[in-house]
Amino acid sequence: MDKNQVYIEELKIEEVPWNRITTAYGRATDFPQYFAIMWEMKSVTTVKDAFYKIARDIEHQSTLWHSTAFALIFLVKIFKSAVNEMEKNKVARFLVEQLLDFFAVIAECAECSHDIEILEHEKPLPLFSNMLDEQYLWPEDDENDEDLWDEDVFPDDLCYSFYYYSYQTIMLCKESLEELKDTDFSEKVERLQGLLV
Repeated sequence: MDKNQVYIEELKIEEVPWNRITTAYGRATDFPQYFAIMWEMKSVTTVKDAFYKIARDIEHQSTLWHSTAFALIFLVKIFKSAVNEMEKNKVARFLVEQLLDFFAVIAECAECSHDIEILEHEKPLPLFSNMLDEQYLWPEDDENDEDLWDEDVFPDDLCYSFYYYSYQTIMLCKESLEELKDTDFSEKVERLQGLLV
């Protein structure tokens, strides 16, 4: 297991400065509470709401954000747990279906990033954890966020890292996909597996 895989496996929700990384609509400040709701898998209604809020914020029109790869770390962990629980929990089953589709969308975005001129010849930051270096984080205070959006806020290597590390994270659900091959989700599994090569 390389350093990035170890980082993905060991990172804890509270170690990510969610209030200082971007989403399509602002900052990821509320993500920990959404993950908590999804982990509990108690109600389809509340889980659906939490999932849709995160999904809307970390992918928009094939664009991925600073928060995307970090959110995916925990979505993949939730997915693995849901696969184990889905036979006895309808909320887990709902999550498995939603995440299979969503991971495919993210994988397609990562694939398309090779065609985006600005990212074409870029390399990712050497380590996943580099994306949380102070120079890439937004200020603690969100007063001037609108001004920050007006600037070219993401260096090319950081921007490419959003796509690269998001894809690397989804790759870690391959084993769980094998468990779903002979289920009602086999078509969705095949689609995702075809994107994870």
